[in-house]
Amino acid sequence: MGTAAAPRRFCRCACFCSENLYVARYGLHVRFRSEQQLRQDYGPILRSRGCVSPKDFQQLLGELEKEVERRQRLGQESAARKALIASSYHPARPDVYSSLQDVALAPEFLAAAEYSTSPGADLQGLLQRLETVSEEKRIYRLPVFTASFCQALLEELDHFEQSDMPKGRPNTMNNYGVLLHELGLDEPLVTPLRERFLQPLMALLYPEYRGWLDTHRAFVVKYAPGQDRELGCHYDNAELTLNVALGKAFTGGALYFGDLFQAPSALANPLEVEHVVGQGILHRGGQLHGARPLGTGERWNLVVWLRASAVRNRLCPMCCRKPDLVDDEGFGDGFTREEPATVDVCALT
Repeated sequence: MGTAAAPRRFCRCACFCSENLYVARYGLHVRFRSEQQLRQDYGPILRSRGCVSPKDFQQLLGELEKEVERRQRLGQESAARKALIASSYHPARPDVYSSLQDVALAPEFLAAAEYSTSPGADLQGLLQRLETVSEEKRIYRLPVFTASFCQALLEELDHFEQSDMPKGRPNTMNNYGVLLHELGLDEPLVTPLRERFLQPLMALLYPEYRGWLDTHRAFVVKYAPGQDRELGCHYDNAELTLNVALGKAFTGGALYFGDLFQAPSALANPLEVEHVVGQGILHRGGQLHGARPLGTGERWNLVVWLRASAVRNRLCPMCCRKPDLVDDEGFGDGFTREEPATVDVCALT
């Protein structure tokens, strides 16, 4: 008898603990290795944004050191939270934990995915089945979930938020929301969404990643009065991103997009895109973007970062260097220690 293949082990890049640390008060992402390096690299811009006194700088230094420590513990603490939730949490809507069914998906989304897998499918045919938000920036939109599924998922997320279960931050910029792998929704919901539907769609929209999207990171972010209200400009640790508005009732909070983060004057003349409940916006992870301030109500969005190990194994998108790999839990940040397949790097720019 043959032996089963060992499960793939995924990693993160060591830069996660030192690069792209977000300082919300000054609206700045920084690289942090030491106090001397921070002063040398960011002193002038920090002073221009209000970090003026020695007390201001020492407060910032303490926050950055705390954030580095948090990131170093993240994988282990996340695994512990997931185990506790699995053993002790009682869902309000057990139905959302069932394997993803077509009935949860918008007819337009099903039609676009079905077309994408049909013989002779091409980009022009697919574009007739969704909205092109920006041809230049390659940003698209289409309905993803039905209204009833969005409502069911929101009921479950509300119930979890009000429970006494431990909760991790969705990412390094959002403070409110849910990590779907910790809640147990990765395997029944997000993995089939990626494998059955998003992979064929993205293969036509972004052919440079055809066949490469092998992992994801999925989370729900929440914006509300007294909590997070807006999101500073950034780019995602992903090759491609799906952002679906789940609800609830809200005003404001539009997304805005610049150019790819490598481009000069990348935020000149940003493009604004309003959220539509149930609809998803598709864009490249390297596209600079942010969220305008919430006006009223609550806004919940499901964000799926789609990752390609064969691409990022060659170049980490966050530090723009060959990744220094560190073993991690679950999908990690989508890196592997395997020899990458041949990727046309020129096609990714």
